[in-house]
Amino acid sequence: MFLMTLAKPRSFAPILLAVAIAGCFSARGLFGQNQPPSTQFTTPAIAWNPTQPEIQPPLNVDRDPVPSPGQPAAAATPVPPPLTKGGAAPLEKNQNGMYVYRTNVDEVLLNCTVIDKAGRIVTDLKPDDFRVWEDGVPEHINSVEHDDLPVSMGILIDNSGSMRDKRAAVNEAAMNFLKDSNPADRSFIVNFSDRAYLDQGFTSSLVSLGHGLSRFDSRGTTALYDAVAASADELARNGKRRSQVLLIVTDGADNASELTLQQAVRRVQNLGGPVVYSIGLDYDVPREEASQARSALETLSGDTGGIAYFPSSLANINRIAAEMANAIREQYVIDYHSSKPFSEGGYRTVHVEVSAPHHGRLFVRTIRGYYAKQNNQSPGVQQAAR
Repeated sequence: MFLMTLAKPRSFAPILLAVAIAGCFSARGLFGQNQPPSTQFTTPAIAWNPTQPEIQPPLNVDRDPVPSPGQPAAAATPVPPPLTKGGAAPLEKNQNGMYVYRTNVDEVLLNCTVIDKAGRIVTDLKPDDFRVWEDGVPEHINSVEHDDLPVSMGILIDNSGSMRDKRAAVNEAAMNFLKDSNPADRSFIVNFSDRAYLDQGFTSSLVSLGHGLSRFDSRGTTALYDAVAASADELARNGKRRSQVLLIVTDGADNASELTLQQAVRRVQNLGGPVVYSIGLDYDVPREEASQARSALETLSGDTGGIAYFPSSLANINRIAAEMANAIREQYVIDYHSSKPFSEGGYRTVHVEVSAPHHGRLFVRTIRGYYAKQNNQSPGVQQAAR
């Protein structure tokens, strides 16, 4: 198993990097670090399964070897689950990070973005315009909603050496993206190179998020897949919004992860989301590496219902950031009844089409499939995408 170092704001306390305490961990943690006795965490000695969320310490407490001044460990505060539209029965978050209704039907929720042939987002569609197939079988749609609902979001910025001259522009674009997003969004910041650092936990404060973005020291290699899996786990554990998003900004191919691309994608899918949006700054990268990096980002985004962007220069990154913020805020949520019980488990492919003659040909961005989860107490709503 491997140990991934996670640091709190590094400007407040010395951080010991890559220090392993014998016996502290018996399984590899994607976000992990040595801890004082009061918060030390040990995982059970079990076989590592990259498709399951790993048991890890909470990331909203200080786990530095010496507690940072003014950063005491805080007890977790229970947060009530969100209510459904109209104040109906609350959603409940299960151990896999998925929200489920306590109902007697097998339902699936899909987040979808619809664009026309010119690439413009379409926002005036009606429920009757949508059609859904699961494993090739047409399904009954219960409802289609189009609301600007707040999301839980992780922002992952490549902090490897090749990003040194790009970080100022990337940080500016990230802040503009946050300003254009729903003010009620709750986001966290991860700076990653060969290790991932949670430099700002969940917050709606633009000031705090800006501080998190500024805590970087561009050097080292790129462990993108590990950072994605760790951030998906963080969203599953601590994200309080039904819709969840990861935004990745990187300029090269992964060259340091313990996980493979396929394992990272499976981890995200097995957690029931999130939607991955990515920006590949590969315009100055050798062709072979750029091709590998593009393929990885297209897979991460395409398989989860997101979008991968590849600007030709840093001058275009602010425009792309604004487009992403708009796409996230203008999603449709489709609620449909699955004709195959969740108790059968397994992976199900999903296909969505939209027909609105006054718009011409339309394209739908959503997940390609999901893993059905059996609820041991009662069937519930399957959160297929965030």
